[in-house]
Amino acid sequence: MDFQDFLHFVPNFAHAKLPAVDAHLKMAPLERVESLKNQDMSTKNPRIAAVMMLFYPKNGRTHLVLIVRNAYNGVHSSQIAFPGGKYELEDENYEHTALRETYEEVGVLPEKIKVLKAFTPMYIPPSNFMVHPFLGVCNEEIHFYPDPREVADIIELPLSVFLDDEIVIDTILSTSYAANISVPAFKIENHIVWGATAMILSELKDFLKENFITK
Repeated sequence: MDFQDFLHFVPNFAHAKLPAVDAHLKMAPLERVESLKNQDMSTKNPRIAAVMMLFYPKNGRTHLVLIVRNAYNGVHSSQIAFPGGKYELEDENYEHTALRETYEEVGVLPEKIKVLKAFTPMYIPPSNFMVHPFLGVCNEEIHFYPDPREVADIIELPLSVFLDDEIVIDTILSTSYAANISVPAFKIENHIVWGATAMILSELKDFLKENFITK
């Protein structure tokens, strides 16, 4: 989609209804569906993180940035994610966390990003994080400066590809809670995007399709 066309929808984003958990469930493994429907957070005391779903122009077309995390000894090693990270006490709020972490991870200055909307928080059981996604837009082309300590690669995903249902697949994976199970996922370039990132992407995709963008 042409970026200027995309910008025509932006003023209406703030007041549009979110698909919320209904969209998350579309990309949740069957083994997680019941726990998502009946999630009791009263005993979890999760750590807090925030991520940025950032749209921007590249060659005049609308793109969404994702990152490939570095390999490390942890449950999210080498996974596809949004720029973002852990809430720090000095952060004014979760939006500030998303902006700060986006700058630290991929080098986009906070003042270059207009935050449009907070999306539905997502609880990640293996790491006990509650992730707060934010939708943002940068009106100019971006040259990314990934932090080599955290980011192995940058994925610049065209909006037209993201909205194409052909990238939604089922694949067999071993997860932190089960081995060799069927998992819904997005196939983006040579990457399989599943789990929390896929569920957040699902809400973003449904939000855009249901309220604004049809193609």
